Amino acid sequence: MKGGGCSNFEREPASDLALVGRRRRLPLFAFLAFVVAGVVGVAGRGVVHAAPALTGIHKIQHVVIIMQENRSFDNYFGTYPGADGIPGLAGNPGSVPCIPDPHLGHCLSPWHNSYLHDSGGPHKQVNAVADINGGKMDGFARQPGAGISVRGYHTKHEIENYWVYARDFVLQDHMFESVDSWSLPSHLFMVSGWSARCSSATNPMSCVNEPANPVIPGHYAWTDITYLLHRYHVSWRYYVFPGTQPDCVDDKVTCQELPQNANTPGIWNPLPSFTDVKQDGELGNVQPIKNFYAAARNGQLPNVSWIDPADAVSEHPPANIRVGQDYVTGLINTIMNGPDWKSTAIFLAWDDWGGFYDHVVPPKIDQNGYGLRVPGLVISPYARRGYIDHQTLSFDAYLKFIEDDFLRGQRLNPKTDGRPDPRPDVREAKPILGNLIRDFNFQQQPLKPLILPQQPIPIPPTPGHESGDYAAGGLTSIAPGHLKVQITSTSTNDTYLIGKLLTVYLAPATPIYVHNHLAGRSVLHVGDPVGLWLTLEGNQTYSANEVDDLRS
Repeated sequence: MKGGGCSNFEREPASDLALVGRRRRLPLFAFLAFVVAGVVGVAGRGVVHAAPALTGIHKIQHVVIIMQENRSFDNYFGTYPGADGIPGLAGNPGSVPCIPDPHLGHCLSPWHNSYLHDSGGPHKQVNAVADINGGKMDGFARQPGAGISVRGYHTKHEIENYWVYARDFVLQDHMFESVDSWSLPSHLFMVSGWSARCSSATNPMSCVNEPANPVIPGHYAWTDITYLLHRYHVSWRYYVFPGTQPDCVDDKVTCQELPQNANTPGIWNPLPSFTDVKQDGELGNVQPIKNFYAAARNGQLPNVSWIDPADAVSEHPPANIRVGQDYVTGLINTIMNGPDWKSTAIFLAWDDWGGFYDHVVPPKIDQNGYGLRVPGLVISPYARRGYIDHQTLSFDAYLKFIEDDFLRGQRLNPKTDGRPDPRPDVREAKPILGNLIRDFNFQQQPLKPLILPQQPIPIPPTPGHESGDYAAGGLTSIAPGHLKVQITSTSTNDTYLIGKLLTVYLAPATPIYVHNHLAGRSVLHVGDPVGLWLTLEGNQTYSANEVDDLRS
């Protein structure tokens, strides 16, 4: 079945859906229940009774949203078995589409792109409209600057781990970007259900709808989900990978790279610009990515986490897609190896289509979207194993899940949330929007962790390559004699380094390679993905025997 509904659908046990919207069993409530039970027990038989076990959706105490960059569903999963993929390929019904290319004067079909770098196409709101082309879905190659890669698709041979997650957990094949636009509006919708411009930083009612060009960084006076999380005493963090942001502030194809860290509001880090975050005193909840790894290892994940990449690990064209997959695998492995896995739901998606071809016409629900289809995965011990969800979804479904799990079903609704703004609609309440609870079976035996190998870019043993322990990550600063690298993957014996911001010392003769060609140190730039061959010198001091720049 390729349309609405869910493949292999089973009716949820009554407890799964019945608890949605009821009183949230927050840790405070659970603690009070425990105390009351203990007092009663001591007064009676002298036995302390534990608090009632959480049931249904409330078995999820930690929601982690990992948002990568710029991939359409067909670009990554167009030939995945059983999914609503590219017509005529991999057993999918229909004829193989022929995408018009005005530069060649004829149309061409989608092709398997085995390269790890590709360029994608323009992806502003005007490009979304042109790509969709009134439902013909044939405008992709017509866009200025679009190359042959917009017709390309990848398979398990390039992104094996993503396909394994789809096989062993849940793949969503009708996940649409919330807004038919680019990265900034998409991230605004991800955390607030709206994209707007505001004439006053302190007045939510001064905001007007703006899906194309919200101000960067702006004064985002409307209400975001953290306002409700704060009000309901629900913990949250927004983790930022240090480096550079790939999208230009005006969404041009090329521009001067801008720095990104937890203290810099930007395209991928919008929450510091929200008035309510400042008013609630929660700017400190926007933190560097290294804090995520520590929290996951120590069983201290907040109730809600968002994880924001930097250019080096984002999969945003022309970044290396395997570097991005490697980084995401490390995030998921860290959660699975930690104490909080048993109560975690990971939602993995890509923020917009990046100009890549997709054959499914997005539903039109209001003046803002939906946008084009993107990949979506659900990874959890309670995820339905091997399940393909055909529901119509958008990033609004993440807000809805958070609200049902932690906020007693309270929506970002100006009439009821206590902080009214003039948003055109309540996205989480749209009838077309599916329910993520259908991707879970809270009655099943919890799935065990699936620790996948990380796949750093293979470096052939050509003359000149040095020995040592291998690590990869994003270059965050360059200084005479040393580099700082946010480590995302390592060789098997050094996994404790993953997540650390490592200072790596360089000798004058340390070789630097680009595409396996010896180059000077000047080729390195902040934001580049790098591979390192390291030697431990003692006291957590590392020196590099070789540095490989992995950028495109």
